[in-house]
Amino acid sequence: MAIWKSDKELFEIAKKELFVALVGDVLDKLNYQHQFLSPNLKPLDNDFVVIGRAMTVLEADVFEEVVKETNNPLMKKPFGIMFEALDSLKENEVYICTGASPRYALWGGLMSTRAIKLGAAGAVVNGYSRDTNEILNLNFPTFSFGGYAQDQGPRGKVIDYRVPIEIDGVRINPGDIIYGDRDGVLVIPQEVEEEAFTGGIEKARGEQLVKKALEEGMSTVDAFNKFGIM
Repeated sequence: MAIWKSDKELFEIAKKELFVALVGDVLDKLNYQHQFLSPNLKPLDNDFVVIGRAMTVLEADVFEEVVKETNNPLMKKPFGIMFEALDSLKENEVYICTGASPRYALWGGLMSTRAIKLGAAGAVVNGYSRDTNEILNLNFPTFSFGGYAQDQGPRGKVIDYRVPIEIDGVRINPGDIIYGDRDGVLVIPQEVEEEAFTGGIEKARGEQLVKKALEEGMSTVDAFNKFGIM
C-alpha cells in the first residue's frame, strides 16, 4: 500500500526528499531500464523541478500557416489544435510534446501563463522553447533543448493530444508520471509508479545513513556491504 494518499502528496514528497536519479535507479532494478529522455532536454533554470501526470501532445511540421486547398481541414487552422490541447491541461499535469523537427519553438511565455492559470506542473517539449526571460520570470518549470525564437505558426501544428507518444524510443502514455530536474527527465509508467516511488523514498532515506557513515570514515566497500546503496 502506498505511503501517500494522493498525487499532490506524492509530488510534495518527491520535491522534498527525492531527486530524479534515485527514481531512475529504482526503475533499473525493476527492469525498466530505458525511461530517461534525451540528455539534450534541460530545464531553462537549473533549479526547475517538474513532476506531474503526462498530458501528451503530438506535433507535426507544416510549411504554411493556413493551406486553403487541402484534403485535411486541420491544415486550414493556425497552430492546429494547440489551443485546445493547452486549454485541456488539468492541475498537476505536464504538457509533453513531440513530433516536430527542431526548427521552431514548441512552447512560450503566453502558453506558460495559461498553463499556470490551469494549475499545470510544467512543460517538457522535444525541441525548443522561446520567451525565455518571460518563462523564467513566471517561474514555470520548462524543459527543452533551450531557447530559440523562431515561431511555430507557419511551421508546425498540433495534430492530436492525450494520445500515446514516444520520445527517444521511450513510450509515454497519458497519465504516466513525468519527473525532471537538472540531471534529466524520467518517464514513470503508471503500472510501476507505486513501486518506483516507494523504492525511491526508501533509497533516499537509506542514502542519508550511507552519507553519515562515509562522513564518519567508513570505507565505500564496507558501506555498500552494509547498506547495499551507493
